[in-house]
Amino acid sequence: MEFHLIGPFEIVTDDGRTYAPKATKICQVLAVLALQPREPVATDTLVLELWGEQAAKGAVRTLQTHVYHARRMLREAQAGGSERRLLATKAPGYRLEVDEDEVDVHVFERLIRRAQWELTEGCPERASDCLDRAQALWRGPMLGNIPTGIVLAGRIAYLEELRIRALELRVETENRLGRSREFLPELRALVNDHPLHEWFHCQLISALHGAGRRGEALQAYQNLYRILTRELGLEPSAEVQRLHSEILEGPAKGSLRRRRDTPPNSTVTHLCRSAVAS
Repeated sequence: MEFHLIGPFEIVTDDGRTYAPKATKICQVLAVLALQPREPVATDTLVLELWGEQAAKGAVRTLQTHVYHARRMLREAQAGGSERRLLATKAPGYRLEVDEDEVDVHVFERLIRRAQWELTEGCPERASDCLDRAQALWRGPMLGNIPTGIVLAGRIAYLEELRIRALELRVETENRLGRSREFLPELRALVNDHPLHEWFHCQLISALHGAGRRGEALQAYQNLYRILTRELGLEPSAEVQRLHSEILEGPAKGSLRRRRDTPPNSTVTHLCRSAVAS
């Protein structure tokens, strides 16, 4: 059985049936548990997710009711009348008896770690394959069809940051494979979708310059300049300004400085550099 948290919350059974529970509280409980598969999640954590810090006195009992209905739904969803108990009571709360491979968020994380490792090891083709598989899992913002509380909100923010890192890795990988010109449409889309991400702008400007499209590269720089000054009252970074000067000096020379292949540190860089499990 698979739990899909990236995009709308849904459960896919072993025989391919899809369940999209309409009870949002049940979805929240199962989502929190799925983020820590085979590990007990404290009752207090689930109460905090469902009702925040101002939970009523009867919150624990109400939680037990939600767990009861979640168990019944999971039992009905299992193929062939399986006796596998998916939702167990385990101090200090409850535990979801599924593997990490059955939760798309964990698969996504592992693929991004692997892509980072492959790129570091000089294997951009393998990194590209990992990123393709990760991208196939992205069905939209995490848990986009249900309201979320404090606990899930933190995880959603983390996953969004990891998604940005995946996009950065995609740009790096395409550059390593010598496909920066072919990747120009995607770069334009990234700049449009993430207008304040200066590194994406820098990559677009650099790719246009490298393709001999100086006028468009300068227009891309002016677009970044307008966004930063209007939205934040800032000027482009010294690195982007140096790139601007290179473009004004003349045609692209062989290859631009490799420093632009490395994105700025993000809050998940430490994660991507950690040990990778096959």
